[in-house]
Amino acid sequence: MADLTGALPQPSADRPILIAAAEASGDTLGADLMRRIRAQAPGVRFIGIGGAQMSAEGLDSIVPMESLAVMGLFDALRAYPQVRRAVLGVNDLASRENPSAAVLIDSWGLTIRIAEFLREKQPNLPLIKYVGPQVWAHRAGRAAKIADRFDVLLSTSLLDLPHYKDLDLRVDFVGNPALNSDFSHALPTRFRERVGAAPDQPILLLAPGSRSGEIARMSGPLGEATALLSARIPALMPIVLAAPPVAAQVRSAVASWPVAARIIDDEADKADAMTAATAAIACSGTVTTELALAHCPMAVGYRLGPLTFAILRPMYKLKYFTLFNIAANEMVAPEFLQTECTGAALAAAVLPLFEQNSLRTQQIKAQNAALNKLGPRGVDPAEAAARVVLETIAQHAPR
Repeated sequence: MADLTGALPQPSADRPILIAAAEASGDTLGADLMRRIRAQAPGVRFIGIGGAQMSAEGLDSIVPMESLAVMGLFDALRAYPQVRRAVLGVNDLASRENPSAAVLIDSWGLTIRIAEFLREKQPNLPLIKYVGPQVWAHRAGRAAKIADRFDVLLSTSLLDLPHYKDLDLRVDFVGNPALNSDFSHALPTRFRERVGAAPDQPILLLAPGSRSGEIARMSGPLGEATALLSARIPALMPIVLAAPPVAAQVRSAVASWPVAARIIDDEADKADAMTAATAAIACSGTVTTELALAHCPMAVGYRLGPLTFAILRPMYKLKYFTLFNIAANEMVAPEFLQTECTGAALAAAVLPLFEQNSLRTQQIKAQNAALNKLGPRGVDPAEAAARVVLETIAQHAPR
């Protein structure tokens, strides 16, 4: 774990930090990291790729981040021209700007290619990977690739650590960003007033994912589940969470649902919505951990493209795919994968949470216990990551 004591070293004012992210969660991580670094080094500049949140922190992204947010082998093949342009653009940018370090966030397909180019063209440039691939679940060989291409891994999962212990790579567990989500100021009553829901009106929260492919594949089952639940619970209010970069796609998908649903795409409203919800149906991802922290019981679904699933399924080593289910080693929240992820299955799993308060209480308690196995709460990953980034820059600075 990163040491948070002492003053942070200062980078050279004339050498920017290169930073790249390719999806909504990475944009959040990148923006938080930039903010923490700038608090300690006010004159630092950032260059690279990011979304709206990173742009708000001063990044002028060289390509639209949204064009790079893909999931699955065949989605990646279709996006390859954009990915290659982004990789070449980052390489050219690094050649011109001579950055002090490169921080490449999540997004394996993009970041590993950028790292390979930068390692070849600028072998002395320190390369930092923020969020590693899930080698504890599948493709364990990626750990060696990370060690070969990067100098530092900023890990957000304790499950990572055993897989890197024999490799020549600095690994710092900086904390799980989702576990740092703060719901202490969330007001469910404020959200209910805003959307016109009565104090006891049942609210169904739906999270269709943050990648284009996830939304395309999950919006159908979510819409079907919403219709089935609305038929059983006439007063049900469906609320859909939409990550800002993909909000337009979510709106388009929800418009075709057989029942109306309100869409929330303002990050400031997300915590209120999660704490106000009676139950949720979520696409697997960071949002499931956030919902658990908000004491919202849920069912979880996920779909990949059929060919991608056929290729990847034999490689997956674990019984579950929801992070807190993996940590608990049991089905705390019902989860449905691929052909099992249907509207009918999701609705059937969630309906009892609306009908029996004791089941809601029981699942919330089990979710909390599972969260405790994921690592410490209250740790600020961005602060810890900023320290490691600045330490790495100082260690590699010319003497």
